[in-house]
Amino acid sequence: MEIGLYTFADVSLDPDGVGPARRLREVVEEIALAEEVGLDVFGVGEHHRRDYAASAPAVILAAGAERSSRIRLTSAVSVLSSDDPVRVFQQFATLDLLSGGRAEIMAGRGSFVESFPLFGYDLADYDALFAEKLDLLLAVRATERVTWSGRHRPPLDHQAVYPRPVQNPLPVWVAVGGNPASVVRAGTLGLPLALAIIGGIPERFAPLVTLYREAAAKAGHGHLPVSINTHGFVAADHDTAVETYYPHHAEVMDRIGAERGWGPTNKRAFTAATGLRGHLTLGTPEEVAEKILFQHEVFGHDRTLVQFALGTVPHRAVMTAIELLGTQVAPLVRAEVARRDHAPVDSTP
Repeated sequence: MEIGLYTFADVSLDPDGVGPARRLREVVEEIALAEEVGLDVFGVGEHHRRDYAASAPAVILAAGAERSSRIRLTSAVSVLSSDDPVRVFQQFATLDLLSGGRAEIMAGRGSFVESFPLFGYDLADYDALFAEKLDLLLAVRATERVTWSGRHRPPLDHQAVYPRPVQNPLPVWVAVGGNPASVVRAGTLGLPLALAIIGGIPERFAPLVTLYREAAAKAGHGHLPVSINTHGFVAADHDTAVETYYPHHAEVMDRIGAERGWGPTNKRAFTAATGLRGHLTLGTPEEVAEKILFQHEVFGHDRTLVQFALGTVPHRAVMTAIELLGTQVAPLVRAEVARRDHAPVDSTP
């Protein structure tokens, strides 16, 4: 089981709060600490809004590559629908070279839509853009010289794409929310799946993972990795985790909810979501380990990524949570998953 973190490099909307320059430096510090405490993966998601500083994840991850030597560095996600797949490949191939073969792309359609008008795309083509651009990204990944044509980008006629990465192939994951067609596409293409669970009961997402694995098997693929991506936080005691994280979580979800017509956040629902069957991976190290292991029973997944730095959770608290995740949660989870993997099968009738 791989365990790691992801962030969108949230910044304060208060002029006196944490701005982009400071936040980006903090993210690099978080990457360095995540590696130091033995975590496996660090992801940076792409957004094009005032409340996030991560419009260029590959650049941030490249800075993190210079402060680390082992941890894997991934986008979380790259909004492929509104980007040029050739440039995405080149950026992450460059990151792969700088990091010694640790780069990954997590491709998605994006949970916000600001990038579409920003780069001149029509939201009416939301799904078609992703399907076509994923096809091009995989074509570029497969060979140095690419011949390709589509509806939303000029064709390529035996064009060479450089640089080539250390890893062959460069890992490409597909990130999804709850769309069955998306998981079938990922499974059919033989691509690892990253499933975001930021609301509801996690078990309701289990049929999607089953559908994904069925599509992969039907297409002739073997085992494909699955990542479960959640919100959460770790502290020495449960109340501290709640009181540290809740105000910032509520502010972000209420702000985004106002844009999307969601109801307001409340403390009672938040507290319920911290329970074993809730969607928040939050609590003491033991509670967080228990939740990851419970989800492993549900999904049989290979990777867990948690977003600690949601909104303006103080950097010092995030660093403490990262240390606890690496030194206490991860060893508990890895030991139990290893035990389960090697447990004898009961053949009693």
